[in-house]
Amino acid sequence: MKKHTNILVLILSLVFIYVLLYFSFDQKAVFWYLYTFTMLVGMAFAFAFGKIEDKIKTWEYLLFGIGFGTILYGLIALGYRLLPFLSEELLKTVHQFIKTFGPSTLWHYILLILIIATAEELFWRGYVQQQLKQYMKMPYAVILAAILFAMSLAVSGFWLGVLAAFITGIIFGFLYEWKKSMPIIIVAHLVMITLLFLLLPLY
Repeated sequence: MKKHTNILVLILSLVFIYVLLYFSFDQKAVFWYLYTFTMLVGMAFAFAFGKIEDKIKTWEYLLFGIGFGTILYGLIALGYRLLPFLSEELLKTVHQFIKTFGPSTLWHYILLILIIATAEELFWRGYVQQQLKQYMKMPYAVILAAILFAMSLAVSGFWLGVLAAFITGIIFGFLYEWKKSMPIIIVAHLVMITLLFLLLPLY
């Protein structure tokens, strides 16, 4: 009975989050407010129904978090540098997405760093991935959670972003299962987006 209830809550939470994400990307003028609200709802689901673990020391999650965040930024930056050799149109889609939805004010950066990055990891890795593990083996749960995470960007129509989100979801998902530490993937996520949008922006 409990498993049936858990899967029902999971499905309803995903539907609710996807609907909110659709409206977030559709309403460009208030995107940052709607997206932040959506992630706060996801965070609430994570705290209510998820499994948030932290089984390692502070120095270890900082070391691994900074390391993996930097590596992920490097992979994204490498992919971006290769785009002109593959397709100018693909490069234009990246520029258009960043121009439309990328952080452009101090308030956006505050929301991104203090709320959004943390909430995304709590919901997708701390809640969705952990719920899926009740019904399938861990590697499949990580992959499916990464697919569901990537689909959250599909409503924007930015397919390169979907691919990047899937790869990021895979890495963060297995990292969480390996180290059993939510702070690791939150730090990694924060490092990645800080490099990506603030310190070493691609565009």
